Amino acid sequence: MPKVLGGSLEAHRREVRSRVFDVVRAQLYERGFDAITLAGVAAEAGLGRTAMYNHFPDKESLLVAFVEDEAARYVERLRAAVDAEADPVAQLATFVRLQLRVLAEHHLPPGTALESALAPAAYQRISAHADPIIEQLRSVLLAGVDAGSWPAQDLDVVVPMITAALGSRQVIDVPADQLEDAIEAAVRFVRRAVGSSENG
Repeated sequence: MPKVLGGSLEAHRREVRSRVFDVVRAQLYERGFDAITLAGVAAEAGLGRTAMYNHFPDKESLLVAFVEDEAARYVERLRAAVDAEADPVAQLATFVRLQLRVLAEHHLPPGTALESALAPAAYQRISAHADPIIEQLRSVLLAGVDAGSWPAQDLDVVVPMITAALGSRQVIDVPADQLEDAIEAAVRFVRRAVGSSENG
């Protein structure tokens, strides 16, 4: 019987996933999705191939699980950061800063784009993890309207425009010593876009 890590089946499962995701994170950004193999990940994570296949039957299921885990961690981090601010203007600035800092930290992996590498259902499952982030932005914007921080607006138009702007790598593809200035310029841009003053 294979050794159970962590003393219980649930702890074992968490430990295996943690090891595997650490390896995938490194390999994905070093080599790209195309170069990842289950056998290679298993070897680097110190797992037998059978144990690996018990958790992730194929490469696509591995990538989906990895992205879901990363997204869940980020959503928690985003909510905590936004909730720590007292007013919607500061919350909006925090949202923009964190979105861009995380984009700067996670360079796009080389190789095939996710959308073309995955089956449509798997890509749709991954894409659904953007929903809580979008809802967080919508909530901040509604709170700002209620507080009089900016005028009422059509969030069905404004939210996708802001998320599209914050998803542009051109904003943060600058020398490291200019990154914070670029992020603050983006904060000012988004504030103006929603009708908020640049102060605060």
